[in-house]
Amino acid sequence: MAKTVNPLQFIQQVRAEVAKVVWPSRRETLLTTGMVMAMAAVTAIFFFIVDLIIRTGLEAVLGMFG
Repeated sequence: MAKTVNPLQFIQQVRAEVAKVVWPSRRETLLTTGMVMAMAAVTAIFFFIVDLIIRTGLEAVLGMFG
């Protein structure tokens, strides 16, 4: 069974844990955000090209029989 904790004690524990968190700097946040956006763009371009190749190949195959 779970141990019940006093709400005041819980808040104190939460504050102690939050104090241990190392927050990123503004520069780190912007750099990470930029990298995520760049990787998302590269992934989108990659899948667009793969989709284009598959669609072209499929249209060519279906064009032979239709």
